[in-house]
Amino acid sequence: MADDTPPPAAGAVTGAVTGADAALADALDRLRARLRDLALPLDAPGAAQARSDRRAALDQLDDYLLPRLRSAGAPLLVVVGGSTGAGKSTLVNSLLGERVSDPGVLRPTTRSPVLVHHPLDGGWFAGDRVLPGLARLAGDRAPGADPAAEPGAAAVRLVPSPALPRGLALLDAPDVDSVEEANRRLAAQLLAAADLWLFVTTAARYADAVPWDLLHTAAERHAQVALVVDRVDPGSEAAVEDLRRMLDANGLAAAPLFPVAEGVGPDGLLPEEAVGPVAAWLSDLGGDAAARRAVAVATRDGVVDDLARRGLALAQAADDQVVADTRLRDAVARAYAEAATQVAAATSDGAMLRGEVLARWQELVGTGDLLRSVERGVGRVRDAVVGFVRGRPAAQAPVEQAIAHGLAAVVLDAADAAAERTHAAWRGDPSGAGLLPDLGLSRSSATLRAEVDREIRAWQADVLALVGEQGAQRRGTARALSFGVNALGVSLMVLAFASTGGLTGVEVGIAGGTAVVAQKLLEAVFGDDAVRRLTGEARERLDARVRDVLAGEAARYTAQLDALVVSGGSALRGAATAVADAARAERAGRAGEAAGPAAGDAAGPAAGATAGATASLRGADRWRAAAGGAGPGRTPGGAGGTWPGAAGSTRGGGGVAGAGTHDAGGRDADADADAARDRPRGGFWRRLLGREDRG
Repeated sequence: MADDTPPPAAGAVTGAVTGADAALADALDRLRARLRDLALPLDAPGAAQARSDRRAALDQLDDYLLPRLRSAGAPLLVVVGGSTGAGKSTLVNSLLGERVSDPGVLRPTTRSPVLVHHPLDGGWFAGDRVLPGLARLAGDRAPGADPAAEPGAAAVRLVPSPALPRGLALLDAPDVDSVEEANRRLAAQLLAAADLWLFVTTAARYADAVPWDLLHTAAERHAQVALVVDRVDPGSEAAVEDLRRMLDANGLAAAPLFPVAEGVGPDGLLPEEAVGPVAAWLSDLGGDAAARRAVAVATRDGVVDDLARRGLALAQAADDQVVADTRLRDAVARAYAEAATQVAAATSDGAMLRGEVLARWQELVGTGDLLRSVERGVGRVRDAVVGFVRGRPAAQAPVEQAIAHGLAAVVLDAADAAAERTHAAWRGDPSGAGLLPDLGLSRSSATLRAEVDREIRAWQADVLALVGEQGAQRRGTARALSFGVNALGVSLMVLAFASTGGLTGVEVGIAGGTAVVAQKLLEAVFGDDAVRRLTGEARERLDARVRDVLAGEAARYTAQLDALVVSGGSALRGAATAVADAARAERAGRAGEAAGPAAGDAAGPAAGATAGATASLRGADRWRAAAGGAGPGRTPGGAGGTWPGAAGSTRGGGGVAGAGTHDAGGRDADADADAARDRPRGGFWRRLLGREDRG
């Protein structure tokens, strides 16, 4: 049945959808938005594959699915793909009877895959309806010209050809196993944009791993696939049969298989009898609008299902990113919380009151008159403090310096240990290892010492301010404080290192009584309750400043995670589920329409009665004549699938197209053709799409 849908103007997108189709398109648009926003920055297990799947899903939505859904009347795009040197370009040229694509291992390149269409179908492909990421090149480039000299980094070359039936387009894709990654990536992208794959291999390379990876993908999403086995010499039919067994075992049992004999003529084209079965098959498909629609819908349905599944898998990958992010943040938090605990322990168990701090404190308080004054009473303690400060007003500075040096060493050691622990934890985690190179995170930052010194000086100023504020509230100590605030401040610092709330009976002996002296001095001036409060507040301020310093160091790690903006997959999961629901609704509506009157034959009575005026590819008419066909519209593969010499193209033996007039079973081709004419024709595409053959 010829398709009378007029082609659109260049760049236009026609065929607006309504109802269930519109709901499906809207759901796919939302899925696309979620995929576009999906971030998978962490190298969690499976993340690399998830990123590749995300790119592939977006490409398929943009290059194929959304354009196909919105332009149901567009020509069927048949992408010819395969391995390097398999003969893809030679096959395309031979089907058209002219050289439109340059054969050879260097062709086609990433810059100019060739898309051949009927001249009246040019409007469908001139714009961005399909493959919007590829620029368009005019089809008048001379064969053999250097594609690298053409403008644009990646483009598709459009070639109109009246030899091709209207409603059908052939795209000669790059090699799927090209040595250039860009070629391989573009080949996969083009195959994903196909309504129908025409996969070309050879009798020597049909089992290669790379093509089978793509064929497995096709089977998973139920893409419509046909295979051509090129360069099949007489006697090598076993390779064709082995390939058929592989197809059956890998979910591609319905894929047509066309063996093509070895041999290229002086014009660089395969003989007509060699390409005849493929030419007749494609020509009859091009002449049957219902069959073309059935193929396009079957492939579209498979892609929709695959995208819904892929969306759910990517949502799980996004959740895995959140888990990895949380795990890395927990490693940082644990390491630096342990560092804070380490500093707190070292500054509260009396360890700070030994060494240089103890020596400087003893120089400050002495060992005779001042200690005896503490024992004799509060009043004399005040006088001793005043006299001491008056006599040696700068003596407390070495004590403050010793405290600052000792405290800085404790904080720096704890920060270095935390950095080492965090670095080791991240290095052992695949998600964190990728964030470590060249960041210098195995040690503390170069500016940490200056930051620690600044915070310690600020804390010492806080302590002096606390003493000054407390003294201002006690008028009786005004004279003493006017001369001894620094000495009392140092005493409070010392006491803060011995206890968070003042000494108890069991702490009397710490560091040779150092803290006892400090406490007695402070109690003599301020009283017991005030000393406990001042000591606790000084301790809290010290802990807060230490936490701030360590938090700044931890932020060097967490800032790497903050910049990645990791989010979960709940939104994507909802979008993928909505696509699956919309697809079910659309198919239910389609099934209801198919159940109506005269809808049962939509996919496929023989097209010969309606497609007689359709153009035929080179070799199609000759093949039909040899097979006893009635005309160019005859649908390939009758009820028995008994094409002379090409039984392998449906479900029969392994005969080689163009290699003789007998099939693999030795039967006479003309007898089979006569028998085939007498049988009802059920339609090849009905069987290909899983429908029971009426014959």
